[in-house]
Amino acid sequence: MRQETMKKEMLTSPPMTKSTPKGAVNVEGISMIFSRQGYSNQVLDSINLQIKPGELACLLGPSGCGKSTLLNIIAGFVRPTAGYVMVDQQPVKKPGADRGFVFQQYSLLPWKTTFQNIEFGLKIKGVPKSEREDMVGEYLNLVGLAKYRNAYPNQLSGGMQQRASIVRALVNSPSVLLMDEPFAALDAQTRHMMQELLLTIWSTLKTTVIFVTHDIEEAVFLGDRIFVMGVQPGRIKAELEVPLARPRHVDDMLTPEFTQLNRQVFELIREETLKSMEKQ
Repeated sequence: MRQETMKKEMLTSPPMTKSTPKGAVNVEGISMIFSRQGYSNQVLDSINLQIKPGELACLLGPSGCGKSTLLNIIAGFVRPTAGYVMVDQQPVKKPGADRGFVFQQYSLLPWKTTFQNIEFGLKIKGVPKSEREDMVGEYLNLVGLAKYRNAYPNQLSGGMQQRASIVRALVNSPSVLLMDEPFAALDAQTRHMMQELLLTIWSTLKTTVIFVTHDIEEAVFLGDRIFVMGVQPGRIKAELEVPLARPRHVDDMLTPEFTQLNRQVFELIREETLKSMEKQ
């Protein structure tokens, strides 16, 4: 009963969708070498990928393949050793409002309420108070947090904190939402609910999403495409279209089509994991 109530709350009064599609991401020849005290480690090697506006793409790979590093480069947090990133035909040289970021660890400001955390970016941009009230209110309704608008982070569950983190990124209307294993710390049931919630938000707003994960089922369930990464150095090993129909539900994980694709991706990841272990 509680789960059904939460789903109904999540689906109420969604914000308006954008009329002009944005969020095209082009990654061209990205390589990354970290050097320290005479030791060099090549983390990424000649990464090329193109992501279409409104697509939900998953970067999947074993630990150490550089998927989070690649996401940080797209975000503008890290400058690559070689190559470049373009978002809507503009070069990425630093962090920007066109790219929202959701971290694995909950990153809400502990001294601010849920509402204050979500409105923070709008306030910095100088959006009038009445406008902020309306926009934040719509997003709180979208993710079922309206009744917790005055709660502080330590009064929220992990899933609630991550919901607030997601809408804090989205309320600023980014062209691209970058997500670095945002559900990894959640229990299995909450993780499945958050995955379904993300799909609801994504289908409503049509924002381009680049989602980093090491969980094969999560990538198959969420993605339009999966970029499987190899290790040492990180590279794109395979690019897979996900042919599963939308909308998707957790029950789809039990279908033969899901199982078949899951097994295919598992074999690709297994090859890279074994390769990584042999080199240690």
